[in-house]
Amino acid sequence: MSPLVIGNSRSKQQLRLNWPDGREQWLDHVELRRQCPCSQCRAFRMRGMAPLVDDRVQVVEVNAQGYGLQLVFSDGHERGIYPWAYLAGFRD
Repeated sequence: MSPLVIGNSRSKQQLRLNWPDGREQWLDHVELRRQCPCSQCRAFRMRGMAPLVDDRVQVVEVNAQGYGLQLVFSDGHERGIYPWAYLAGFRD
């Protein structure tokens, strides 16, 4: 299930998703970057390490990929594709 509306507020540093069930979800840019699902970031977390993420990082580009979103961050990271189910269950 994909969201009906995807918004990105750089001033609030949040990604907004409006789901078909009526739920509106606001996701923090910094936490999205920290929880990136790409293989490199997952491997980091599996070793008990947390990626260092600047508190000013922002999502600068949002690209739909059919099954989720590719988020491009202001720190240059763009490898992660966030599946819809991952985003729907995302907790800050």
